Amino acid sequence: MVGNPNWTNEFKESFKDLRELYHFLDWPLPEVLLDVTRKYPVFVPRKLALKMKQQGPFGVLAREFLPHIHELSDHGLSDPIGDKNHFKAPQLIHRYHSRALFTPTTVCPVHCRYCFRKNELNSPEEIFQQDFLETISYLKAHPEISEIIFTGGDPLTVSNQKLEKYLRSFAEIESIKDIRFHSRYPVILPSRLDEEFCALLKWASDQFRTVSLAIHANHESEFDEESKKAISNLNGTGVQLLSQTVLLKDVNDDSTILIELFELFLDLKVRPYYLHHPDQVKGGLHFYLPLERGRIIYHSLRDRLPGWALPQYVIDIPEGHGKVSAFNPEGTSFSGQLISRTGELKKLQEPDFFN
Repeated sequence: MVGNPNWTNEFKESFKDLRELYHFLDWPLPEVLLDVTRKYPVFVPRKLALKMKQQGPFGVLAREFLPHIHELSDHGLSDPIGDKNHFKAPQLIHRYHSRALFTPTTVCPVHCRYCFRKNELNSPEEIFQQDFLETISYLKAHPEISEIIFTGGDPLTVSNQKLEKYLRSFAEIESIKDIRFHSRYPVILPSRLDEEFCALLKWASDQFRTVSLAIHANHESEFDEESKKAISNLNGTGVQLLSQTVLLKDVNDDSTILIELFELFLDLKVRPYYLHHPDQVKGGLHFYLPLERGRIIYHSLRDRLPGWALPQYVIDIPEGHGKVSAFNPEGTSFSGQLISRTGELKKLQEPDFFN
């Protein structure tokens, strides 16, 4: 068994009150941050809070997971990647031809202050309303969908029993061949990866062509020995392990920091998959950096990492036009336009409020 056999206890004991969290950290609490948490609540597991305390108030963990006054700004987009424009059935977002996003929960093991869905999750939208029978009906009527991507919220918040129910239902649809989970649990609350969950992954690997788990981490300091061991144990499940990372101002906007992170993923047999340019989310623009800066960083990564260890650098075009490559081999400057997934030129106005 990896970690605490009852991960739900760790989840329940997380800090949900900012005064209690700052008392534990033994740091002075700026009162204005209480206003921030009325809009965007705080949720920090105790083990993460301890790592945050050890790193200090100006560390990257505090930057990622503690509220900031800039979150009260009205600049930015409530739905920066256009989820609502592709909502097709309860819990289902069908943006790309062959794959659909499935949203089984709004709950996460930590509240990331840069989250692109922070406004949707704090005022749950229609995309999270549950009617699984209607979802299944839509999938049966759209056989072009071959991959289901579990997103949220964090899909591993759902119990093993409920995950199994979903997977069995998807396995009965002949056109569904691939399953993917995107989760922060392996790093933030690794006790979630218990024996029962690993057994479920092994079973699922026999039912589908591929089962993938994309592990979300942005900085090497998020990991500890427990999370490394838990991730290593996943290698025996038959699941394809991928990484996803968000490029964040004053967190990891440095090629050396990113290489340390990707090298750690590789040590754990996790393939670097996505490096996301930050979305222009309302309440999160203080993490944004210009696309030109991101391209310079990625160009350095291309020189220092082999191709098989290099993640895709992508950006989501607002209003639901999808992920596209953020790198341009012809130059680092940004013209103000990107080619969408359908081949159209789309304007992208970059914010300059916090830059």
